[in-house]
Amino acid sequence: MDNKTPHYEKWTKDALIHRIKALEADLARSGEREPEAASGTPEEAIIEPPPKKKKVERKIDPSKYSTRLVAFKLAYLGKRYGGFEFAAHANIPSIEEELWKAFVKACLIFPENPEEVSWDAWEYSKCGRTDRGVSAFGQVIAVRVRSNRPLPKKEPAVTENQDDVDGKEPGQEDTTAKPVEETREFDDFTDELPYCRILNRLLPPDIRILAWCPTTPAEFSARHDCRERQYRYFFTQPAFAPLPQGLENPETATTTKVKGGWLDIDAMQKAAKKFEGLHDFRNFCKVDPSKLNINFERRVFESEIVEVKDAETALPYLNSDEFRPPPTSNYGLTEASSQKLPKVYYFHVRGTAFLWHQIRCMVSVIFMVGQGLEDPSIIDRLLDIEAEPRRPGYQLADEMPLVLWDCVFPRDDKPENALDWVYLGEENPQNQHGVTGLLSQMWEYWREKKMDELLSNQLLNIVSVQADITLRRDPRAPPHVPATTRTFEGGNKERLVGKYQPMLQKKRLPLPQEVFDKEAKRKGYADAAEMREALAKKRAEAIAVADKPPAETL
Repeated sequence: MDNKTPHYEKWTKDALIHRIKALEADLARSGEREPEAASGTPEEAIIEPPPKKKKVERKIDPSKYSTRLVAFKLAYLGKRYGGFEFAAHANIPSIEEELWKAFVKACLIFPENPEEVSWDAWEYSKCGRTDRGVSAFGQVIAVRVRSNRPLPKKEPAVTENQDDVDGKEPGQEDTTAKPVEETREFDDFTDELPYCRILNRLLPPDIRILAWCPTTPAEFSARHDCRERQYRYFFTQPAFAPLPQGLENPETATTTKVKGGWLDIDAMQKAAKKFEGLHDFRNFCKVDPSKLNINFERRVFESEIVEVKDAETALPYLNSDEFRPPPTSNYGLTEASSQKLPKVYYFHVRGTAFLWHQIRCMVSVIFMVGQGLEDPSIIDRLLDIEAEPRRPGYQLADEMPLVLWDCVFPRDDKPENALDWVYLGEENPQNQHGVTGLLSQMWEYWREKKMDELLSNQLLNIVSVQADITLRRDPRAPPHVPATTRTFEGGNKERLVGKYQPMLQKKRLPLPQEVFDKEAKRKGYADAAEMREALAKKRAEAIAVADKPPAETL
């Protein structure tokens, strides 16, 4: 492929659609001209209107502006997106693609080809790579962007009484660029571009820039400088619609200690606490075949189940004896019939870093414990890689309720956070509470979703009391639901699995080494060891070439 051929695989979806429309218009115009040329009669010629003048796009000259490395904190709801990272062949947009379009349109970066997503020239880094459907409320990126800071000015300097060391005569001007002292110190809040407001005007409503850091350290990397990442996985109690007691199948009821739909919060808390500390999490992740030198050890600082206060949704039918579990403290319930249900909880975990799908694997096993299908000791068993070297083939928890909650960048003198975030509204309260402020924008988005929840809640309440199921008007109606285990995996409904197969009896997945060897053979190597050696040799050669001094010109 020559250099003039566009790299369409890296173009944004909007740019590709625009290109297709332009080509279709060209084809249509060429098709209109052919009959005109063939007719040869002026009377039959189609009189076309004069072509419209193309709107000349005003381009900013990058050489006239300074740049600065800026860290941004952003939030997004991931339901509509195919993950954070841009993927050339994805059928739905990514967060990175939307960010790219906003940064380019705002002229904060000046790529040679705006249609092609390529952050390489802008010292870009990101803290976390969330998967499809996963949200983030504390994602951090760093980008070198355009700034209003004045460029250093050149001031001619005259050399006096100086020997002709550099080939200049005494008194000859030295035009070396030297910064001139400004009459007034540059202020980041009165003189700088309002980055957050500019970007929020261009981004979709479910992606918001929350803050920026005016004092981003030089050589800062959002990925490598992050020392702690926090995730939260939200769920309800009950997890899915419980059956009335009269319809429960006695056979199924004897296989679990927990009433279907409800979760044993105490057991989940015991299981969650077992993740704390330094462990090998190979049985709680998906192995990435491209990462041959992966270390599966990760340190988890905190892991627990937390109730979200004042987040209950009123579904009164759940308080009846037909639907509530037996009186016990394990479910986080009180005996008061006026208690609002369902309740909302989240699995909170924070650590240095996490493996691919690690959180969703941890949550999946915790849910099996919460449903009484596994004992909390299953966590200890799966963390013991000598006893269990191969991961059981259990189902991943759903991605939608997972949120990258925060990313922390501590340093010695500031253990909490090294980045001095300036949140939108701190520089000017109108940017938070004004008519077009961030809070107003989020209120509009929230209210739209709240109305959906409210209407579906009212409809569910109506449906729950309309039918009298004791009538059994159809004599063929079975006395109980079929005997099958219903499992919860974080989605909007349960999954029927028939007879539940205990975790340690499930089919085992290949060892990580087997996955790596398979990938190496696919690429033409004998095994992963040979592939590692070849890649290490290539890296060494590349470093040697980069460090080699340039050849002297004759």
